[in-house]
Amino acid sequence: MSELHRDAVRVLEGWSAPDPGQEKLRQEYLAHLAAHPDGLWRPCREGHITASVLVVDPPRERVLLTLHAKLRLWLQMGGHCEPEDATLPGAALREGAEESGIEGLRLLVPEPVQLDRHLTPCAWHLDVQYAAVAPRGAVESISEESLDLRWFSYEEVGEVADGSVRGLLDRARGLLQR
Repeated sequence: MSELHRDAVRVLEGWSAPDPGQEKLRQEYLAHLAAHPDGLWRPCREGHITASVLVVDPPRERVLLTLHAKLRLWLQMGGHCEPEDATLPGAALREGAEESGIEGLRLLVPEPVQLDRHLTPCAWHLDVQYAAVAPRGAVESISEESLDLRWFSYEEVGEVADGSVRGLLDRARGLLQR
């Protein structure tokens, strides 16, 4: 079992889900990892754990979304875990930096904000979603994985993104108000 697999189990076992739906997903993710030692990697046909991060700029009340090249949807940054990833939050931050071009992202909280399972062209993604704060003066840079990269006000997200992204933003905003 890899270091990342052990960390993913640790993260999910230690996470207090905010509602029954999230708790059900948490249990399903843990069962997936127990049944599939390769459950973090693309070749796992039954699906794989992915890591994503919503990049927020709280002082300006906005989020950075990417227009995903394959899915053609406005989404948070994120994707597949890589062999060099040692932790799930580290994988999310790596994905965030790669896809946004922003260095110095820091997690809003050390634990996931929510879980989201969705079907993609390659397999089911069991996404562990985090939120990260962009450093002051951050300048984004589009990656090859994106068709576009844009800051949206909190209110605009509801007009361009799907329910998963809207839910992630709502939960992140709740954490910001604590």
